[in-house]
Amino acid sequence: MTTTTSISTSNPPSNPRDYVKSPDPAEVESTLTRFQEMISKYQFMSQNVERRAAGLREKLPEMRKSLDTVRFLRMRKGKASRDSGAEQDEGGDGDGLEEGSADANGMIETTYALQDTLYAHATVNTQELDSVYLWLGANVMVAYPLDEAESMLKEKLDKAKESLKAAEEDLEFIRVQTTTLEVATARVHNWDVGEKRKKKESG
Repeated sequence: MTTTTSISTSNPPSNPRDYVKSPDPAEVESTLTRFQEMISKYQFMSQNVERRAAGLREKLPEMRKSLDTVRFLRMRKGKASRDSGAEQDEGGDGDGLEEGSADANGMIETTYALQDTLYAHATVNTQELDSVYLWLGANVMVAYPLDEAESMLKEKLDKAKESLKAAEEDLEFIRVQTTTLEVATARVHNWDVGEKRKKKESG
């Protein structure tokens, strides 16, 4: 006999006869076993996709932070260049430089992480800053011009967002498939119990 295991997730059949063509115990058991194997496969797939999605969710904040940092450095470099040019045009002598003059000179003070709990202090001259160093993984660091660094980081961030969205869609599809299979399993099992009861009562 042929066992039917085709399932529609949008509108799963309510009649177990759509899955099992006869109450033969061997066919019922074969159908239930196949359903359980399919459920196990979807559960395995769900674990893998969930791990991938979790990794992306963990990386996204760091990727946004890196992109925001590069954009900030570009902005400060451009502002410092404009302020410096304006000062030369106005013949400013630089007297009475307060907090705002730090912007004009392009100097910023910051701290950066050496390790998870270890930070160092640094002073950066954004007027002389032409490139940044980015970790590419596997202990590899590469210098990129600011424009290229921003473009690459934005591209990677966009791809990571797309990958996360695709992973979430896959998870939803797997959940629907798993639920449908579990419902189908319950229907076949209950139908089998009813058929056995009828057979026993009919003697």
